[in-house]
Amino acid sequence: MIVLDRLKAEVPDALRDPEARYLEEPRGRWQGQALAIVAPSSTAQVSRILRMSHDTGTPVVPYSGGTGLVGGQIKEGGDPPILLTMDRLSAVRAMDAQAGTMVVEAGAILQNVHEVAEAEGWIFPLTLASQGSARIGGLLATNAGGVNVLRYGNARDLVLGVEAVLADGTVINGLSPLRKNNMGYDLRHLLIGSEGTLGVITAATLRLFPTPQATGAAMMAVPSAQAALDLLRLAQGQIGEGISAFELMGKMGFDFLNEVGPQLRMPFDKAPEWCVLIDLGLSHGTPEEALEVLFSKAYEAGLVTDGVIAQSQAQRQDFWAIRENIPEANRRIGSISSHDISVPVASVPAFIAEAPGRLARINTFRINCFGHLGDGNLHYNVFPQPGRTRADHEQERVAIKTCVHDLVHEVGGSVSAEHGIGRLKVGDLETYGDPGKLVAMRAIKAALDPKNILNPGAVLRA
Repeated sequence: MIVLDRLKAEVPDALRDPEARYLEEPRGRWQGQALAIVAPSSTAQVSRILRMSHDTGTPVVPYSGGTGLVGGQIKEGGDPPILLTMDRLSAVRAMDAQAGTMVVEAGAILQNVHEVAEAEGWIFPLTLASQGSARIGGLLATNAGGVNVLRYGNARDLVLGVEAVLADGTVINGLSPLRKNNMGYDLRHLLIGSEGTLGVITAATLRLFPTPQATGAAMMAVPSAQAALDLLRLAQGQIGEGISAFELMGKMGFDFLNEVGPQLRMPFDKAPEWCVLIDLGLSHGTPEEALEVLFSKAYEAGLVTDGVIAQSQAQRQDFWAIRENIPEANRRIGSISSHDISVPVASVPAFIAEAPGRLARINTFRINCFGHLGDGNLHYNVFPQPGRTRADHEQERVAIKTCVHDLVHEVGGSVSAEHGIGRLKVGDLETYGDPGKLVAMRAIKAALDPKNILNPGAVLRA
C-alpha cells in the first residue's frame, strides 16, 4: 500500500513489529487490528505520519498506556488503522521548580511524573490505580479523574498548555505555562477529553502543587450513604481543602476481597454496610488530631459507628490498598455489567437506594457500589449470585445497563464519569447526550478532521 511504502521511506525507525498487547484492551471486549504499528520519537515525526495518513485517507488510532476501559484504543472493523503508539515520546522536557510546572511528553508514565515532581518538592495530584502504566497523553485525551478530584480537579484542571498535531499534520505549539492567556480560543480544553478524535496530544505543561506537610487517613463506618454524605459536609466544614480524597465503599467490596482476594489487612473485624476512606494532606496541624475531632463530632451526630485512624504511613497505605484492590476483586468475580457514572452529589443516596429495586425486576444480582463520593462519581457494578457466572446473564446485560443508565439520566447525571466514551458508549452518548451539543461536536469534528481519519468510530459514530 502507498501509505506503508511512505512510512518505510520517511520514518523507518518508527515502524514496530506487531505485538498483541497493542491490539487488546483490559476487559477483553474487543480485538483490534493494525495496518502498521508506528512509534514516533518526536512531534515532527507525528506530524509527518499524520500528513501521510491525511493524504491517503488512512485511519489513525492513537495508543497511550492501553489502560482505557471503553475501547477508545481499539478499532475492530473497517479499514485497518495505523496504530500510533506514544511509547518513545516519554521525556520530561522541562521542570520549573520555581513556578511549579513540568513539561512532559505524551508517553510519560504517570508514576514517573509523580516521582520527578516529588524529587523537586512538588506533587502532580492526578492519582489512579493504573498509574504505573497509564501515560499522560491518554490521561489527558480522556480527561481522567482519579481519587483526588475533590481537591484538585480532573485532568483538564491540572494542565496549563498542550502541544498537539491535527489530522493534516499541523502542529499546535501550545505549551505556554501562562495562567492568564486570552489570545483566542482555548484549544487546550478542546483537545483534552477528545479521545484522539480531534488531534494527537504530543506534550503538555502540567500544573504542580506544593507537597502537603503532613498526610493521614481514616476509615470510618457509616450507617448509610446519606450518613456518608453528611459526614463529608461535616469534614469539609472542619478541615476544608485539607481533604484530598473521600471514598465511599460498600460491604460487597469487602466481601469480594474476602472471597477471591487479594488478601489484605482489614480495618474492621466485621465489614460495615458502608464506610468511607478519608485522606488528608495538611499544610499545618496534625492529620491524626483533625481526624479524631472529626470522628468524635460525627459519632455524637450519629454519622459514624466505628472508625480507625491510621497511626503510620504504612497503615494509611493499607487503607488505600483496600480501595485500590476492589477493582481487582471485581475482575476476579466477573461483572455482568460495569458502570462508570456520576450523579449530582446530593442525589447519591437516593440513587443508591433506588437502583437495586429496579434491577431486581430483571433478576437477582449482587451489587458492588464504590467511588468518589465528593464528586458524585460511582462505580456501580452488577454481578451474578454465588455459583453463577456472568455468562449465565449475557442476555440480560443490555437490560441491566439500560436500567442503570436510565436512572442516572433521570437524576441529571452522566453515564460516562471518568472513563470517556470510546467505542463502548457511542450509543449512550446519542441516547443520553444533549442534541445541541452533539450537533456542535460533529461540526467541530468535520472542521478539524474532514476525512475522519483520527480514531474513527470513537466518541462519534463513524
